[in-house]
Amino acid sequence: MIYDQSEFDLRCEWGSQGVARLAPISDVVIIVDVLSFSTCVEIATSNGAIIFPYPIRDESVKDFAKSVQAELANHRQNWTATGYSLSPKSLTQIPAGTRLVLPSPNGSFLTLQTGNTPTLAGCLRNCQAVAQFAQKYGNKIAVIPAGERWKDDGSLRPAFEDLLGAGAILSYLQGNLSPEAEVAVTTFQVFQKDLLSYLKKCSSGKELIAAGFESDVELSAIYNVSNCVPLFVENAYIKQL
Repeated sequence: MIYDQSEFDLRCEWGSQGVARLAPISDVVIIVDVLSFSTCVEIATSNGAIIFPYPIRDESVKDFAKSVQAELANHRQNWTATGYSLSPKSLTQIPAGTRLVLPSPNGSFLTLQTGNTPTLAGCLRNCQAVAQFAQKYGNKIAVIPAGERWKDDGSLRPAFEDLLGAGAILSYLQGNLSPEAEVAVTTFQVFQKDLLSYLKKCSSGKELIAAGFESDVELSAIYNVSNCVPLFVENAYIKQL
């Protein structure tokens, strides 16, 4: 097929269409949502928490949280010092064993679209560890930068930070790169010298900083400091030992 990059080992495509086309023909899928789902999952599972993704925040999420005996994360804007949300900072002290439902229209939504293909959550913090673990499944690897959604119509907004994260992961993978994957790697290599500065200046970073979440951008920009590989198993991300 023209759009599935099947002639290449390492594939990269945006959002839900990327998952739909690449997941069925790949050995493993890596979801990349740097600001902030994937970073939240890395931090929380590194602490031993169990993270249940959920695609939307509506009344149904409350029933889902009850069904899996888990807490429900707050809206980021309503985060308090004692609550969890889609803010990486809110999860830095989450206790081991905590079961948390984390609604997200991007990273969570895409995770739940990958079907039976093994799925990992990757970000800048754990890029090398995720890449190395992914290759245990096989050579055909799909890296999915999640992107954001425009607030006026919900359409995909390709996000600079997710392209960076995808490129960081792909830079550690062995195999022939599709042009789309090569663009991600090249982008990462160009901006690698000052990730925090560029994340603060990109649109998503500016949005978080304006809302008072500069520390979330700072946590998300830390490069290759974690050996935690979040693996999606039985509806939840857990730390792969």
